[in-house]
Amino acid sequence: MRPLAGLRVLVTGAAGFIGMHVAAALRDAHADVTGVDNLDPYYDVALKEARIATLAAKPGFEFRHVDLADARACEALFASRPFTAVVHLAAQPGVRYSLVNPDAYVRNNLVAFGHVVERCRQARIAHLVYASSSSVYGANHQLPFSEDQRVDHPVSLYAATKKANELMAHSYSHLFALPTTGLRFFTVYGPWGRPDQAPMLFTKAIVEGRPIDVFNGGDMARDFTYIDDVVEGVVRVLERPPAPDAGAAPYAIYNVGNHEAVRLDAFIALLEQLLGRRALRNDRPMQPGDVKATYASIERLQRATGFTPRTPLADGLARFVAWYRDYYAVT
Repeated sequence: MRPLAGLRVLVTGAAGFIGMHVAAALRDAHADVTGVDNLDPYYDVALKEARIATLAAKPGFEFRHVDLADARACEALFASRPFTAVVHLAAQPGVRYSLVNPDAYVRNNLVAFGHVVERCRQARIAHLVYASSSSVYGANHQLPFSEDQRVDHPVSLYAATKKANELMAHSYSHLFALPTTGLRFFTVYGPWGRPDQAPMLFTKAIVEGRPIDVFNGGDMARDFTYIDDVVEGVVRVLERPPAPDAGAAPYAIYNVGNHEAVRLDAFIALLEQLLGRRALRNDRPMQPGDVKATYASIERLQRATGFTPRTPLADGLARFVAWYRDYYAVT
């Protein structure tokens, strides 16, 4: 990664999985980084605090505890220093949780995003990069998922809020020439991962000898994308803000995936091999809001940035298991 000295970046959701890794990479490239997070207790706050502690050890990184859904707090944050660019990763994640706590998605994914994009306009930010999701593809059956496909039929509130973010960003790009880029992430995994995602859930259950929930009999597939590849994609995009083209808005959308659909059964078998233990299975039907398969077309991102994922699932999952054993002191 080339030096980014002089770049002043605000990374929201810095205590989150992707946010921590992006902030660390930007700081290692000598960018000036301010990370913010509200440390929401949706999952283990101690894990979020440990992520921030690793970032705080890097000179040139500053953390602020800010709730971006609070308009005044968001305004004060942007008034506190002149940011060059914003990587907005703060959000309420999780498809299934949106079925039981929809208010969290409206507040953290819509209200907070509206505050951030308005502050970016007011501060004349050079580039706003924000997290969208592969979930926006909803019930599409044409694989791989391409940015050219229609995404008008989300099958979860979480997906609907991410599609709404894309629409809100486009309106600001069109009306105010604010350069915005949305990144549709595909099943990101790796060290410091989220406890509510399959790698952490499965690993913890297998280690403890508890059954794992296997949906649709394991007949599902995901485009597992290793965190280091995701970070490289984010940073490459950040350095290349979209420009107005023949009157079009300075707006872009990219898939960030591994371009490989891996069956859930194969993922579980690899995890069993790495842990040296067999998984106990609790077979369950497909859950509301879930999709059977995700698979990213990444040609558009490759053309724009030269990005190509380099981490096979076997290598990435081995690194995750090694981190898990160390962090949780598992032998």
